[in-house]
Amino acid sequence: MISFGFSIQKDRQIDFDANCLRIIDFVRKEEPSIDWCMSCGTCASGCTAALSAEYSLRRMIILARRGDETEIISGIHRCRFCGKCLNACPRGVNTRNIIYLMQLAVKKIADHEI
Repeated sequence: MISFGFSIQKDRQIDFDANCLRIIDFVRKEEPSIDWCMSCGTCASGCTAALSAEYSLRRMIILARRGDETEIISGIHRCRFCGKCLNACPRGVNTRNIIYLMQLAVKKIADHEI
């Protein structure tokens, strides 16, 4: 058999019905402006933590919408609350409050409250 260097990739479909959306639901109740986010990446472009700690608020919001809690739990506490994302957002999303609420949701998950 001739090998052309190609292989079958792992299926990358997201099953939204099987994912747990408790973080995004928790944040959405307290800060409805999260729905204004269009994932443009402006918040991540000037982020202080993104330069040194591989952190991206854009990525955290996308992961929350997908229901991928493991990466959110391991990465949400890297934010330094500098406020650059809040000033940069073209849609007026209250990004600092979203980060705070995500951190609070992660704490509540650890304490088995949600």
